[in-house]
Amino acid sequence: MLVDFNTLPGESRVWIFQANRSFSEQEIEEINAKLSVFITNWTAHGSDLQAGYQLKYKRFIILGLNQNLNAATGCSIDASVHFIQQLEKDYNVDLMDKMNVSYKQGEYIAYKSLIDFKKMAKDKAVSKKTIVFNNLVANVAEFKENWEVPASESWHSRFLK
Repeated sequence: MLVDFNTLPGESRVWIFQANRSFSEQEIEEINAKLSVFITNWTAHGSDLQAGYQLKYKRFIILGLNQNLNAATGCSIDASVHFIQQLEKDYNVDLMDKMNVSYKQGEYIAYKSLIDFKKMAKDKAVSKKTIVFNNLVANVAEFKENWEVPASESWHSRFLK
């Protein structure tokens, strides 16, 4: 059951998929349509899942699931992973690699490997004030408050001196 992401309760679970490149406007339209169809039909053992999504900065796909209504099961999580993997194939994009970092450079979203980000931190090319995307947030409330934060307030801080 597709709902507006912003209406999901704060404790709703989130999954964030970060693309290794920006999506074009046409791709965004297509992905929005595919996400709507997927979520409308997403179930757990035959029960509807109340879920929503956002596409942010032409680069992030955020799925939110109200587990108060029906919780995700292994099969429903597998279905979402297969859906994301199909998007990767359809658009020749990487959405599942967690060993990369996205951060803001002005209005631009930069994407680097974790190794490159560590080197940039060492070289002072990024700082504690650099806005990073903490894709490890677990629920909607954390997403709204702690997804886009200064590196000093995220797990990224371990690389900054």
